[in-house]
Order: sequence, then C-alpha cells, then structure tokens
Amino acid sequence: MSHSPPATAWRKAPERGARERFIRQNAEIVSPALIPEIRLHLATESVPLWQKTEEELGALGLPPPFWAFAWAGGQGLARYILDHRRIVRQRSIIDLAAGSGLVAIAAAIAGADAVTAADIDEFARAAMKINFALNDVSITITGDDLLQAPAPHCDVILVGDLFYERTLAERTFAWLRRAEREGIEVLIGDPGRSYLPMDRLVRIAEYSVPVTRDLEDAELKRSAVWQLKR
Repeated sequence: MSHSPPATAWRKAPERGARERFIRQNAEIVSPALIPEIRLHLATESVPLWQKTEEELGALGLPPPFWAFAWAGGQGLARYILDHRRIVRQRSIIDLAAGSGLVAIAAAIAGADAVTAADIDEFARAAMKINFALNDVSITITGDDLLQAPAPHCDVILVGDLFYERTLAERTFAWLRRAEREGIEVLIGDPGRSYLPMDRLVRIAEYSVPVTRDLEDAELKRSAVWQLKR
C-alpha cells in the first residue's frame, strides 16, 4: 500500500543513501503476523516516524510512510500467494504500489520467473531495496506511475490495499480492468476499504490479520483476496 503523490514542498530532497540510512536506523526488522517467512523493516508507530522523517531529513510535505507497515490487504495477499504458489510460479509478476515490497517478496519466494515492484514513493523504493536484500530475492524496482499507460507485459498483477481514496481507487480499477481484458490475471488483497468495488469482484480467500490500532479501527482485521468478475 503506497501510492501517494510525490512530495512538492520539500526544503531539500533527501539523497538515496540518506533515505536508506534513515530506514535502517528507525524501522525494526520484524516478520508480519501472517507472514513469518518474510522479514521487513517496519515501524511500530506511524505519526512519530512521519514527523521524525521530516525533522531529521529536513523534508516538508512528505507523503505518509505507507511503506513502513505491513497492511492487512498486503498480508492477506502475500499469505495467499505463499499458500498457492502455482499462481505465480514461473510467471512474470507486477506488484502495483508495492510499499514495503511484502507482496513482491512473497511472489519471488513462491517461484515467480520475474517480479517488478512499482511505487512512486521514493522512500518506498528505498525500503524495498533494503527488504529485498534482507530476504535474498531479486526483484526489479521502478518508480514509474504505471497507471499512466496500459499495463506492461506480464502474466499477473498483484495489488495490496490500494482502495482507500476515491480517485485513486477508480483510476486503479479501470486500469486493472483493461489489463485483464488483455489477458493479465489480477489479484487484489484488501480488507474492504471504503472505495473497493466489491460488487465487481469475487472473494476467493479470507484471513484474520492482527493489526495495530495506530493504523486500523481494530486489533484484528478481516482481509480478503479478490478477483475481478468476468
């Protein structure tokens, strides 16, 4: 989950090395509750990390640190992939708005032939680079906004927890629908965010995901894996 617009009010743009050092120093290496096979650099609290990012790196207007959390939708989708590896095995995969890289890592571990993790947030890309090395997986990282053009050639598109804002949700769903018409399989992990078009989706799996009240409205979130209705 991470697709906020790039910051526009920075006093200065943090260098790549500064972002990576900040992540290593301020995020803990932990395994998400539902995915013990994977380790990630994650934050324990959202607001303090956000404030600290701006203060230490001298950057204003940063997007929220979506990359620093294993969101319920991403955890459910990653669990599903690891438990049903045939879906990605020897196939080319795109993880859209990859955030921490959790879903991309799951696809790589499950035997995907090639995985591309896309996120327009520079901090997310820095976090992914560190997390991919931590899990010893080879994944291509791109900062391109893939929604601006037809989906690149691939077999499967994975989307974790991206339907939290109306305009983004509508734009994403239209893009995914076009991709499916081109023969690309689409899987969405989402706990039923406000703008998820559930009436146009089919639920294929469901999980209870332990989460933090700092992010959600409960300590246990029901998250599902969805396919587009034919």
